Amino acid sequence: MSNRVRNLSILGAVAALLVLALLVILPGTPLSKDTKLGLDLEGGIELVYEARPTPQVPEVTQQAIDDAIETMRKRVDSLGVAEPEIQRSGREQIAVGLPSVQNAERAKAQVGTTARLQFYDWEPNLLTDREIYAGGNALYEATAAASKEQGRAEKVDIVPGSGDTPEEADRANNTASDRYYLFGPDQLPIGPDKKPVRTGSYDPSGSCKELLAEYQEAPGAAKEYAKDTECLSELEALGGGGPPSGSRVIKVPEGVVVIEQERSPNQPPQIKRFTVLEDDSELSGEDIKDPEANTDPNTNAPLVSMKFSDKGREAFARVTKRIAERGFNASTLQAGGDKDQFNQRFAITLDDQIVSLATIDFTELPEGIDGRDGAQIENVGSFQDANDLAESLRIGALPIDLKLISETQVSATLGKQALDQGLLAGAVGLALTIVFLLFFYRVLGLVATAALLIYALLLFALVKLIPITLTLPGIAGLVLTLAVAADANIVMYERIKEEVRAGRSIPAAISTGYAKALRTIIDANVVTVGVAFILFTLATAGVKGFAFTLGIGTLVSLFTAVLATSAILGSMARSPLLRRPSALGVGKDHKSWSFDFMGNSRWFFSFSGVILLVGAISIATLGINFGIDFESGTRIVTPLERQASVDDVRSTLEPLGYADAKIQQVDDPELGENVFQLRVPQLDPNQVGEVEAALDEDYGVAGDQFSSQSIGPTFGQQIARTALLAVIASLLLISLYIGFRFEWKFAVPILIALAHDLLITGGVYALTEREVTTSTVAALLTIMGYSLYDTVIVFDRIRENVPRMPRATFSQIANRSMSEVFTRSLATSFVVLMPVGALLLFGGDTLKDFAFALLVGVASGTYSSIFIATPVVVEWKEREQVYMRRRRLVMEQHGGHVPAFATGAL
Repeated sequence: MSNRVRNLSILGAVAALLVLALLVILPGTPLSKDTKLGLDLEGGIELVYEARPTPQVPEVTQQAIDDAIETMRKRVDSLGVAEPEIQRSGREQIAVGLPSVQNAERAKAQVGTTARLQFYDWEPNLLTDREIYAGGNALYEATAAASKEQGRAEKVDIVPGSGDTPEEADRANNTASDRYYLFGPDQLPIGPDKKPVRTGSYDPSGSCKELLAEYQEAPGAAKEYAKDTECLSELEALGGGGPPSGSRVIKVPEGVVVIEQERSPNQPPQIKRFTVLEDDSELSGEDIKDPEANTDPNTNAPLVSMKFSDKGREAFARVTKRIAERGFNASTLQAGGDKDQFNQRFAITLDDQIVSLATIDFTELPEGIDGRDGAQIENVGSFQDANDLAESLRIGALPIDLKLISETQVSATLGKQALDQGLLAGAVGLALTIVFLLFFYRVLGLVATAALLIYALLLFALVKLIPITLTLPGIAGLVLTLAVAADANIVMYERIKEEVRAGRSIPAAISTGYAKALRTIIDANVVTVGVAFILFTLATAGVKGFAFTLGIGTLVSLFTAVLATSAILGSMARSPLLRRPSALGVGKDHKSWSFDFMGNSRWFFSFSGVILLVGAISIATLGINFGIDFESGTRIVTPLERQASVDDVRSTLEPLGYADAKIQQVDDPELGENVFQLRVPQLDPNQVGEVEAALDEDYGVAGDQFSSQSIGPTFGQQIARTALLAVIASLLLISLYIGFRFEWKFAVPILIALAHDLLITGGVYALTEREVTTSTVAALLTIMGYSLYDTVIVFDRIRENVPRMPRATFSQIANRSMSEVFTRSLATSFVVLMPVGALLLFGGDTLKDFAFALLVGVASGTYSSIFIATPVVVEWKEREQVYMRRRRLVMEQHGGHVPAFATGAL
């Protein structure tokens, strides 16, 4: 196939792809697709749950996760949420994205609750002589000891204490293990309004050992953890802080369950009452059918009615008959008195909370209840609550327990604002890149512009077609791949210009330059794709969007640069437009760089050493400002309708127990001038609601502009772990690839340069006290890929010049290589900095943080690839025998010194 036929075939294929892309992009066409926006752009709520075993499922298997996802999907469908995203997020985690949710609290209650229904014969299973009362200044701690001989637990000993509420710390354990419950200290002082207020909240999780991790940063921590010596010794061994002083960790053994009592009409929300039962239910939610929301015909109160399966009806009839007989027998043993006092009860619990505690009147129902008419659950709240409960029971309980470890709620207003900012940054970045290419490369710049527009259309069509959920980090990935696509063109154009300067005709220069550039382009992009793959595999959902778009964008840029650009240039090679070298940006007088890069390397090393020392001191003294992604907590962003100061907001939060919150007023023209960001320890959804209500009462809050993000300690630890793994895996990948494509001596300097870039970026972050988030980690990994990109260009030219300069020292080879590619390195760095600068100037807060890390890293990467990695290679290679011999010969020829550049015959 001739070059002409080849070029025309490629252009025809590109034209066909562009037509298809336009049919996908333009609305109203048969192939048109909507752009799938992520929650951070559309608004909504994202919930991340961690799976925990249950007595029924003692191990979290992949099948259990799949079953839970399917159950959650059915529940979400019943909510009517459009295009929800329910997917794995790590081995034992499930991420649920609910865009445009109108009632976030209802969605959370419906999606993540286990909905495990249990029926208990009350009196025989009751293990407490008195109810455990929690709240105010009265708390009684309960412990239970199992009696294996009797097959049940013994009576509970009641120990007076003080505190808030007991919270189960190990719902995950199976029936073969003990459970641990936390009883906190008194957290209900009287506030200025004479109402009890909550000053702290704790979210225990996992086994006894995991308990401490959730409390290490609790204020006033003390080591009075537990009376249970086994758990205490485990916690003591871990060291650090613990629950607040006065807390107790109580071991409740196998076969015992703590049940929350029904709430009385006037019971304050801070008050909870608990009962300890033997975990011996008579039947479960699997034994019911046809649950339905109804209303009581007498009171019109909402309720849930249900029928029993054949097995369930028999069990229900059997247990109610036994209850009636027990009441009758008790009444006959004591003559006289009101017989009602001997009536016995049965309880219906939902997720260890009593929803119905019914009495069986043995005088009216001596044979119990046959169950033919089913049963009812009353006191379920509103009719919507009854309908949601009926739907959950109909779909079935989750096979595993789910603990909410991360919650992000973004208002639709903030989402639209983020989208507009991201699109503006992308448009400005594209425009600046095109202007630079046109100015620097003339006609070649026109070709590059055409290639970039082709790239943009094809990539946007892929985003719609796959579909890729477009997120804010994803937009950052798209903008960054503009630079990647432009870089490939620059590498090719600089090669073509070199061939023209060497005296080749323009058609020959285009052909030869393209062939020489191809290998460098592929080398430079392979690792970028690899880093994107590692990020996608290990990162959390938000960064996955960036990684995916970066990887896809890099592959599309290879197609447009390697095929489309070459075909356009090949077709234009003999056209009048490219008749003169000046059309390619090749001037008559070309001045090459004559700087002694290697001879001045000691100055570069010293300069880097000073920068690294300052950075190290900054990190050691100021520390790294890790965001809630790593340290856990809750971040709230909200505009206030009435003017307020930071102190005003703090005074509102103080009665809620958040006097130590980090509060700052942020500049956000889209939301107004009175916008505040709050960062507090992790809050549960109810507490976030309390904060919103308090701010709304004092200053007014627009509900559609209130956003929050909560990260639990477990999730934060996972993010930190996966970030570290991603960095290590990327370094290994880079080392292996460079060692394979060049030689292993080239890999070590690259690792040194990468460490140099990461340390400098970390030092700058410490100096500026900027917050480190998951987006920062993504930026750091991108920096590694870019730094490698620039270094590969230099190393590739060194590898090319080695056989061409058989008598030169390695430092002379490196100097010549550097002088040949220095302009290209500056051009590629500049073309990356333009879209990154657009992100920094026009992007939202998330994009600005991301762009800041990129800006520092790209500048550092450009510097290190030229002034650090290459001199290190030179220092190493000069010690090889062949180059030591060459150095002696050159010194003999030049009176004892080595010229910076080789002269004479090579």
